[in-house]
Amino acid sequence: MSEPIKRVSIVVSRGSLEGVYPGLIMANGARMEGIEAQLFFTFFGLHAVVEKKMDKLKVATVGNPAMCVPDAMGPGLPTWMGAIPGMSWFATWMMKKEMEKIDIPPVREFLEMIHDAGCEIYGCKATVDMFHLTQKDFCPQVDGVITVGEFYEKSAGSQIIFT
Repeated sequence: MSEPIKRVSIVVSRGSLEGVYPGLIMANGARMEGIEAQLFFTFFGLHAVVEKKMDKLKVATVGNPAMCVPDAMGPGLPTWMGAIPGMSWFATWMMKKEMEKIDIPPVREFLEMIHDAGCEIYGCKATVDMFHLTQKDFCPQVDGVITVGEFYEKSAGSQIIFT
């Protein structure tokens, strides 16, 4: 029998709605199971914890071969159609409506919940420097901005998950 997972470190690198939620859901699930968790936001995933961006995340419709209409199991959406003005807004509206039906909270509320449950939340220093951000740009749940080396140090003994 395998040993149970005790710690997870989840890297979120994509800033689209469907890129951010897997990490949030996995972190929440870990905490619900009593597993220690930390989230590390890098590159555009950092948008999920930036105050002025976190409430405006959208579904990526261009270059998303899994995009289906009128629902997630419908026929595939040709890539060129994702570029039609309003498609991202519409896909985002549809996804948020479906998430609301099954009580998945908005990003800001979800981060608050996860952090309150004991999940540590970090931003990537290289990305923060590259995007010219400061600690003031982040939501209050961000515990700090750390280097990749510090992330690995904090992740010692963890399962590292890249979403």
